[in-house]
Amino acid sequence: MSTASLATLYPQHLDTLLARTAEALQRGGFEHLLIPSGMLHYQAFDDRDYPYAVNPQFKAWLPLTHTPGSWLHIRPGQRPRLLFLQPHDYWHVVPAAPSGYWVEHVDISIIRTPDEALAHLPHDIATCAILGEPQSALGDYIPNNPTAVLHYLDYHRAFKTPYEIEMMRQASRIGARAHRAAERAFRAGASEFGIHLAYCQAAGQDANDLPYGNIVALNEHGAVLHYTDRHRLPPKPVRSFLIDAGASYGGYASDITRTYSAQEDEFAAMIRAVDAAQLTLCDRVRAGTDYAQIHLEAHLLLAGVLHDAGVLNISPEDAVARGVSSAFFPHGIGHGIGLQVHDVAGFAASDSGGTIAKPNGHPYLRLTRTLAPGMVVTIEPGIYFIDMLLEELKAKGLSDAVNWTRVEAFKPYGGIRIEDDVVCTEDAPINLTREAFAAQ
Repeated sequence: MSTASLATLYPQHLDTLLARTAEALQRGGFEHLLIPSGMLHYQAFDDRDYPYAVNPQFKAWLPLTHTPGSWLHIRPGQRPRLLFLQPHDYWHVVPAAPSGYWVEHVDISIIRTPDEALAHLPHDIATCAILGEPQSALGDYIPNNPTAVLHYLDYHRAFKTPYEIEMMRQASRIGARAHRAAERAFRAGASEFGIHLAYCQAAGQDANDLPYGNIVALNEHGAVLHYTDRHRLPPKPVRSFLIDAGASYGGYASDITRTYSAQEDEFAAMIRAVDAAQLTLCDRVRAGTDYAQIHLEAHLLLAGVLHDAGVLNISPEDAVARGVSSAFFPHGIGHGIGLQVHDVAGFAASDSGGTIAKPNGHPYLRLTRTLAPGMVVTIEPGIYFIDMLLEELKAKGLSDAVNWTRVEAFKPYGGIRIEDDVVCTEDAPINLTREAFAAQ
């Protein structure tokens, strides 16, 4: 989509945020919403700063991600005001003056030092809801993060505006392009580190720009769910490749996982079976669907894949009932995504608070809400051959459920995960990831 199209969508996005803010402030008994962009953090006993990460509450309003020391002031009935820190500095690159499709909708004041923001902020601090981390405090303007305000804003952040979905579509396109480059590097014999570099080059984003650290795993490393060591030399032989890597666009994230076999073998057949199950689960992203039920269905489908591959001696239904499937699929089916890779309020019962519990025996599910139009979630089923979890099966007296000869055959490949970002609509879901790959 062109910048002109984003310009068309942004005003409605802004109106939505203003309406949500008015209700949130009323619930909390405040008149103003103040959002610091965040400050640089310095390492202990050193003068080096940690990579800067913008406050998600800030970038919800503006596509600005590298503006430490800035503030946003929202008052219902008025235009948002941005206090944009553009310091006099010859040690670092100074942020360019704000420009683009959004600036005509925001009042902007340039400040040269953080303290200059004080002259522009409301005088009665008690009337202000200030959303940010403690390090963002400016004088007496200390983030108070009122619960009533956060409950409301976080809950409704799950419902993406058309503008936000377009931002995520752009992030998906960048991610898909980089995934294609990573697969080519794998096929050419690159190491995990080399594949990571190929990914970053194709995305045009380095480690600090990406929404999370790339998981680039060859062979048995695919059995480590968050593997980030990235060996400098490829193993011999190379059997498999799992990559979980996203991209950023204007503060919004994509989250994509793919798995490949080096040969046309039984592992490749299992990848295709997981991919088919994943597409079935993606189609379940429908309004009114309990997301936890998608997770439970994933266990049944994946147990079917394992049974068909000869790994399980028992039926898929028995594997789920006896907890055997959890040894091979130990994480949740996915999570909300947007301004953050794991977006907020995944367990929120309402915009006033409360929690929707996870299903018994499934502690790692990150979302338990009922799906509704505008929600964007990941769907990421996986099958892994993890020694620790397999040993636990034996310790529980469940050895008879598993064909251990087949397990040993698949263990050198590590695991499989397929992940897409999917939009819930009034009708059929929109798979941003598959759409992006198809456009390559």
